Amino acid sequence: MLNKILLFFVALRLASVFLVQTWYVPDEYWQSLEVAHRLAFGYGHLTWEWTHGIRSYIYPSVIAGLYKLLELVKLDCVELLVLLPRVLQALLSAYSDYRFYVWSNKSKWSAFMIATSWFWFYTGSRTLANTLEASLTVIALSYFPWSDVECTTFLWPVAVSVFVRPTSAIPWIPLCLHHVMKSTHPVWELLVKRYFLIGFVVGTVSVAVDSFVHGSLLLSPYEFVRFNVLKGVGSFYGEHPWYWYVNVGLPTVLGIGTLPFLFGAVETLRHLKVYKERGVLLVTVLFTLVVYSLFPHKEFRFLLQILPICLYVSADFLSRWSRKASGKLVWFAALVLLVGNVIPAGYLSFVHQRGTLDVMSSVQTLSRNYRDEFDQPPKFLFLMPCHSTPFHSHVHHNTTMRFLRCEPNFHNDPTYTDEANTFYKDPVSWLRRNIPVYPRSATPSHVIAFDSLEPELQDFLTSYEKKETIFHSDYTTDRIGGNVVIYERFDPNKKTTPATFVEEDAEDNQPTEQETEG
Repeated sequence: MLNKILLFFVALRLASVFLVQTWYVPDEYWQSLEVAHRLAFGYGHLTWEWTHGIRSYIYPSVIAGLYKLLELVKLDCVELLVLLPRVLQALLSAYSDYRFYVWSNKSKWSAFMIATSWFWFYTGSRTLANTLEASLTVIALSYFPWSDVECTTFLWPVAVSVFVRPTSAIPWIPLCLHHVMKSTHPVWELLVKRYFLIGFVVGTVSVAVDSFVHGSLLLSPYEFVRFNVLKGVGSFYGEHPWYWYVNVGLPTVLGIGTLPFLFGAVETLRHLKVYKERGVLLVTVLFTLVVYSLFPHKEFRFLLQILPICLYVSADFLSRWSRKASGKLVWFAALVLLVGNVIPAGYLSFVHQRGTLDVMSSVQTLSRNYRDEFDQPPKFLFLMPCHSTPFHSHVHHNTTMRFLRCEPNFHNDPTYTDEANTFYKDPVSWLRRNIPVYPRSATPSHVIAFDSLEPELQDFLTSYEKKETIFHSDYTTDRIGGNVVIYERFDPNKKTTPATFVEEDAEDNQPTEQETEG
């Protein structure tokens, strides 16, 4: 008989595949689907992380295998290329949800907390390495030897997680120390025959996969640490104060679930001898937050790995509390937690930041069907913050596309400015230097930008007409507008032809090669 709880989680995560229709972070596409598309079909853009070897190919290789299977059965349409990797991740997340339920002694509150967590619903079916990391962490925790101290099964998913994303090791440092201290085996024997052996096996496979795909010997965990920690390249993408995870990061990720977590944490600290397991978990959360706080670059998704630990503490507290509370109070608490999670999950999953995803459907259609007045295929120019949209993985057609780049300052050049920032400082000058105005066939057939940029591009866009306006967000910034707009180069065969964008010395511009990722 199929497990009803497991089926429930499978249904929930599969539903999220279709309900979560918004953009979150570039890594969901550029560090997984785009890389897999290049592996499977021979074209797709590799960001600097892959050319410098700081990412593991394990996750993209699995997706690439799925892509090749679709190609083999002639079902490699763009819809399935986008959908099925998310289905695959959703199934793994559903299994990890079930293991969370098992780890939590199959309590109703544990199922409720993991099922209603707004941030896990928002990210649980996304093709992020962080999502994979969180799923593997939960599976490992469900096998962690809280009572049977000799069990080391948990080390296998831990090792995979660490080689996929080296920062996965941080929460496991206090947990593994606890395991080693409680074990009856000699420390050297446990470390050599279990920790080292499992790490060696997984590491050998990981290095073999990375080296084969990369084309030369590659130790991606070492390169990851060298660039992100020793060189501090991660800070190029933004910095936050050291206390950000405590006053913003964790409360946001937990949402309304912050309240039961705090109650559970206080109860644990007051009765450490009673709640020993929860005490170890709180030390793990604190240790992880302290280490993460030392890094200048901070993001909400980095907390995904400790989210299930916080939910475990909350669920365990609520399970014990509900035994003494009245039925009405328990139902009221459940209703408040449900509504408090559904509202942010619904808005952020279905409304906020969806335009940069929706626009790719139009790009995909144009890439296959559009021909300009010279009977040439389209050339797309994305004038928006770099990596604002997916790329070839959502088009599946080797068309010409160009976007604003934002590689870090690898050589510590004090005058360095990446292409995206250069563009936003003076859009007209950047366009004059980089986009040809003659011959007409060399200019982009389509320009894709946020509507907030339109005043800056007014002269340039006189050669274009609005093709489509797509809602993106209710909240705007200097660089991100409320709508994404597709501009199409005006056909001179029409009755009215707008003026052509010609700047001073434009005749000196020569046609430049449009960027084609292939």
